[in-house]
Formats: sequence, structure tokens, C-alpha cells
Amino acid sequence: MLDVNWTIKWLTLCAQAMAENRLYLIELDRAIGDSDHGENMDRGFQAVLEKLAEVRPETPGAALKLTAMTLMSKVGGAAGPLYGTAFLRASTAVGDAAEVDPAAWAKALVAARDGIVARGKAESGDKTMVDAWTPAAEAGQAAAAHGAGNVLEVLVAAAEAAEAGAIATDPLVARKGRASYLGERSAGHRDPGAASSALILRAAVEAAA
Repeated sequence: MLDVNWTIKWLTLCAQAMAENRLYLIELDRAIGDSDHGENMDRGFQAVLEKLAEVRPETPGAALKLTAMTLMSKVGGAAGPLYGTAFLRASTAVGDAAEVDPAAWAKALVAARDGIVARGKAESGDKTMVDAWTPAAEAGQAAAAHGAGNVLEVLVAAAEAAEAGAIATDPLVARKGRASYLGERSAGHRDPGAASSALILRAAVEAAA
């Protein structure tokens, strides 16, 4: 079961991952975007840590909602609204529960993905963060449906699927966002949003391990 302590640890590890991979995400975005994804994600999650230091949420849902509001206000470009919507939809999915079980976390992953799709109007194959979130949501659902003994199995399945999904964006031609302006030249580069999504979902595993 995932409680608020796990959620806060997860968000802390997200901030650490964004700081450690800031230059990596900047380089990915420099190739097919406007070079600011790493900077924006690092700044956004540092702001989340500052908010968590000011007020400690009482439930996982409350922590996710705090994250959503912070990312929407602090992260520039498309990432702020997209990630903000993802965390907001996830917070609504888990509700006010003190603990989140495997089925509820799988539901939250689907809700997050659906929020990103609704906000960004992208689908799988468009070379966006959806290409990481859709396989993650589907893998999480499958793990929960097959009676995953504990929520860690759902977290691992989602993270591994997101990582594979991010890698799979390499050969794709972008059909959404700034990268789409490059047309065929966008092929051969990993989507930075998919890469940061994979980092976030891997941090969820590390928080529970």
C-alpha cells in the first residue's frame, strides 16, 4: 500500500532525478525543441519540494494535487499544463484515501495518461510523453488485473513500460508540438517529455523499494 510518506518520498526523488538529468533533458530538447525542458522540470520539482516543506499533505491525493498546482504555476512551456493535468487527474483518481492499493494506483496511471491526452490532444505514435504514459498505464492495469501481490509490482511494470516507450520514440517522426515543425528531421531523437516521464515513474519504484 502507498501512503503519504511514500508519495512525499516519490516527489522528492522526482526532484532529485530532474536535477541529476537536467542537462540530459536539455540536450534532448535542444535537438527537437527549444532546449528548456530540463530547466523547466528541475525548477518545477524544486518548487514542489519547497511547497512540501511549507505544508505536509495528509494523504497521497493531497500531495498529488499540491504537485499539480505547483507544476502548473512554475513549469513553462507545454510541460507545466501537461504534467499538472496528469498529477491532478491522478489525485482525483485516488481521492481522499490514506493508502493506495495496486488497483487504485493502476487507475491513477490511467487517469494521468487520459489527462495528458485530453490536454495535449496527442495519441500514441505522435512522439510525445503519451508514448511513455500509455504503455505505463496499460502495464500497470495488466499487473493489477493479474493479481499483483503488492503495489511495487504495478510500479515496476509501469516504469519499465515507460522506459521502453521513451526509447521507442527515437525513430518516430513527431506529429505534435514544436518537434513536429522539423518533420522527418525529428526522427532519430528521443522525445524529452517521454524521457522525463520515464524518470518520474522510475522514481516511484525507488520510493517504494
